[in-house]
Amino acid sequence: MDPVIVVGAGPVGLTLALALARQDVPCVVLDEGPGKDDPRPARTVVLREDTAALMERLTGLALDHAGFRWAGWRSVRRKQVTNEVAFEDAEAAPLHIAQHVLTGALRAALENERLVKVAVDSRLDALEQERSGVTAHTRGASGTWWRGSYLVGCDGPRSTVRKLQDIRFPGRTAVERHAVAALRTELPWQDEALLHRSPPWRTSGPSAGEITARPLPDEVWRLDWLLPPGKDLVTPEILLTRIRETLAGWNNGTVPPYELLDTGVHTVHHRLARRWRADRVFLAGDAAHLLGALGTHGLDEGLRDADNLAWKLALAWHHGPHEALLDSYQTERRALLASRLRAADQALPLLRGGGGLRTYVPGSSRSLDTLLMDGHLGRGALGAPGTYAGSPLAPGRLEGEAPVGTAPGAQVTDVTVTAEDGTFVRLRDRLGRGALLVVLIAPGTGVWERRHWVSAGIMPRLAAAVSALPHRAELLVAESYPGAAAHTVLLLRPDGHLVTALNGVRPADLYAAAEAALGGPSGAATSEAGADGRSPGAGAREDAGARAR
Repeated sequence: MDPVIVVGAGPVGLTLALALARQDVPCVVLDEGPGKDDPRPARTVVLREDTAALMERLTGLALDHAGFRWAGWRSVRRKQVTNEVAFEDAEAAPLHIAQHVLTGALRAALENERLVKVAVDSRLDALEQERSGVTAHTRGASGTWWRGSYLVGCDGPRSTVRKLQDIRFPGRTAVERHAVAALRTELPWQDEALLHRSPPWRTSGPSAGEITARPLPDEVWRLDWLLPPGKDLVTPEILLTRIRETLAGWNNGTVPPYELLDTGVHTVHHRLARRWRADRVFLAGDAAHLLGALGTHGLDEGLRDADNLAWKLALAWHHGPHEALLDSYQTERRALLASRLRAADQALPLLRGGGGLRTYVPGSSRSLDTLLMDGHLGRGALGAPGTYAGSPLAPGRLEGEAPVGTAPGAQVTDVTVTAEDGTFVRLRDRLGRGALLVVLIAPGTGVWERRHWVSAGIMPRLAAAVSALPHRAELLVAESYPGAAAHTVLLLRPDGHLVTALNGVRPADLYAAAEAALGGPSGAATSEAGADGRSPGAGAREDAGARAR
């Protein structure tokens, strides 16, 4: 099999390549740049709990040392605090990190992946596909033809892949504009992000707006000022005035010492590609969607695109076409992004309309501040990770379903589990390996060595049911799970979304749910072992490694 071609070496493209390599799929990454990123302290990203865990799992880097986890969040209107949130669990706090630092960590991880070849100075200019694969041509210092099994366009808002496939990209332009500055200074509060709406030192006009302050390591802060509608030029003098005015407003009229590190203007567009799949070609990240108004962050969704697509491409690469499974990528991800964009478009007139519901409904300004805070913190309709409730991979109604604290199609809660080798690990550490996960909730097992209970009670019957599933699966045991009773059995997709929860060992229901999660009976994967008795992944790594080099 030919490698998967990934066009674009931003965070989404590099994440997809790493995720595929960890599932024994060779990749070629076409990077139109020189293979490194210039430091831009004002260009940062905010990762939520699930995407931060994904980055740590793929890079092996403790991102807490590279980025900054907020200790809390504060929303202020004029001089009044309207919302405060304290993050007692550091792992659940948003992680703020410079984009070049994140990209550098992904590039460093790829250097140790022999299944991935990064072709620098390679700009895509032609693309052909037929039934058996994809052929791509690049121009540049190493311009050549590349042959791949699939191709994924992760090449940003002006995606060449999208244009070559004649895929429309409708939406709205310049929904919001922000002036941005990264500076090293001391602010009156520490470690907390702040949203300040209608600051008292800007008393009138559309520029009264809002200011966001988000901490980074080494006493660096990123400040964003919402700009009035239009295309007025933001000159250095205007930006310096904003900086000094804001710092003085937060420090009782005194401008504290500061070091200006970087500046920019960030324009937010809202767009959604009509199609995310064209036969063997896919779109992901900014090539497929643009969002970011009201505090939401598009990179989070791009990383979720990569996580969703990687295991499906890997299964198709190893076991042959799985059309229903591959189609589900567009169905799941596009529906979720469309819902998020609708929510933002509905909220924009209320939050930016200079009146809206505040004119008619007492107390509505506080609820709107909460809505905006949810976007920044990854909550609610504007920011929550989303659920694949209507997925074509959902198994439908099963007789043995059991209620748990996670809805079917939602991301599972990260709990401690016992792995097959008897070690205690985090559940999210077992994701992204291409296997289905089966988790038995068995209170009390944590105090015994696995050898004492692995052959007792319902374990032998459950182990037999897991070994008979239509795709490789790993059996894990947890002491507890939110909302789950003892002996509940959870079935998880390789990307950590819950397929179903069953009341006890129900082999027929478990098989039916696994089969549905793989795209149905016609899309079920073959057994783990090949004709020579080896895992397909093992052979693929040996054979495909040479093609990727």
